[in-house]
Amino acid sequence: MIEALLDFIRTLTDPDRLIHLLTTALTGWLGYALLFAVVFAETGLLVGFFLPGDSLMFTVGVVAGAGKLDIVTVNIVLIAAAIIGDAVGYALGRRTGPVIFQNPNSRFFRQEHLLRTKAFYEKHGGKTIIYARFIPIIRTFAPFVAGVAQMGYPRFLAFNVFGGIGWVTSLTLLGYQLGSVPFVRQHFEKVILSIIFVSLLPVFREAWKARRKKTKK
Repeated sequence: MIEALLDFIRTLTDPDRLIHLLTTALTGWLGYALLFAVVFAETGLLVGFFLPGDSLMFTVGVVAGAGKLDIVTVNIVLIAAAIIGDAVGYALGRRTGPVIFQNPNSRFFRQEHLLRTKAFYEKHGGKTIIYARFIPIIRTFAPFVAGVAQMGYPRFLAFNVFGGIGWVTSLTLLGYQLGSVPFVRQHFEKVILSIIFVSLLPVFREAWKARRKKTKK
């Protein structure tokens, strides 16, 4: 089971394997449906945090550059998946939040934590929704937490749309433009790892800042 899952993820992040999949088993709209499902699951379903996001976007851009996918259709489908996914994650948080925190004496879900989270999203929520788009794992949980914190939906929706468009188009167009570069194709795995590393830099920076503050106290 795990090996099959890892093989599927490798297929999503390897241009040649993805092209083979999209030109044999999943041709036409089925291929776009698969890509929609992956991005939706990663952004909207909490169990999808392990799925590739940034690397998939870049790979899809490379495949589109090779003429196997339409770049405009790809962006429309993936932007829709990202926006709808975040909206579903927000709805799940909004619906389950009050239930999770209704017991004031709960050991893990204290109401004071909910109040702090709500205050944080009232102050920084918009930026968080956008920044989270580019950070693996965090982008899966950020909309859920925004829902738990009862962040106003019109405000959430505006940043959700803006962040979804920026995330998808920046990475797919990057792959579309660089996919034909010989160096990129020859060292594709290293390029993907570099993209993942860059996307994790904000996490490392915040962890480093938190550690510095802790040592100063």
